[in-house]
Amino acid sequence: MPTPVVSVHPITVPAPGRGTDLTVRVSAPTTGDHLPVVVFSHGFSQSATSYEPLAGYWAAHGFVVVQPTHLDSRTLGLAPDDPRTPDIHRIRVEDLVRSIDHLDALTAAVPGLAGRADTGSIAVAGHSWGAQTASVLLGARTPDGRDRTDPRVARGVLLAITGTGGADLSPFAAEHFPFMSPDFDAMKAPALIVAGDHDQSLLSVRGPDWFTDAYHLSPGPKTLLTLFGAEHSLGGISGYAAAETTDEHPARVALVQRLTTAYLHGAADLEADPELGRIEQHG
Repeated sequence: MPTPVVSVHPITVPAPGRGTDLTVRVSAPTTGDHLPVVVFSHGFSQSATSYEPLAGYWAAHGFVVVQPTHLDSRTLGLAPDDPRTPDIHRIRVEDLVRSIDHLDALTAAVPGLAGRADTGSIAVAGHSWGAQTASVLLGARTPDGRDRTDPRVARGVLLAITGTGGADLSPFAAEHFPFMSPDFDAMKAPALIVAGDHDQSLLSVRGPDWFTDAYHLSPGPKTLLTLFGAEHSLGGISGYAAAETTDEHPARVALVQRLTTAYLHGAADLEADPELGRIEQHG
């Protein structure tokens, strides 16, 4: 049964050199101890208060959910010519690392949560650009080649994660998002990749299979959930009645909620409704 949830936002995390302190939302069940932590990276232009269908569900089922607001959030209104814009993809990764660094302070800021989080059990998750951001802590490399694998992170959930770059990028993406050229060869940490088989991106010249690259090109134990008929919003995970949802499908969202929760709790064998999706595993 789901547990009542308490959320606190905004909680400020000092971020020297970022230009703007990091603001974070923390949600957690009102009861329970040794609660595992999920640090979630939102998609382009979203914020810490987005993705309630996931964050709220995870919190109600036993997780402390930490959601930083990245600089690309529409809530911050960063100007396109802001000098930080070319480095946002790097700053996004730093936002996740800072959130993990300050977990004790973040959980202490939530009434009744201090001492109840298991800060030794951390997962990262994200949607779209957020999934690419989270994947870096799992071992994926960006074009600068830096290894930002975080040993504190045990596993990940990567929702609609963008695929490889180079010739796979559309001319627009190649010009404006050159950092979208991940290398998954060293992404050894366990991860659940969720992709929609109708997710046709304007950022790639390939079809929806582009969003399965993180599964097919990475080593280690990986699980792929392919959602039938799903587009980039995967049925509406970014928010209830969110305007950007193009494939609203409550049953699909419910499946994502159930399977991601089971995976984050360590379930080894996941089963999808065969009318809604398919599970594959390797490693």
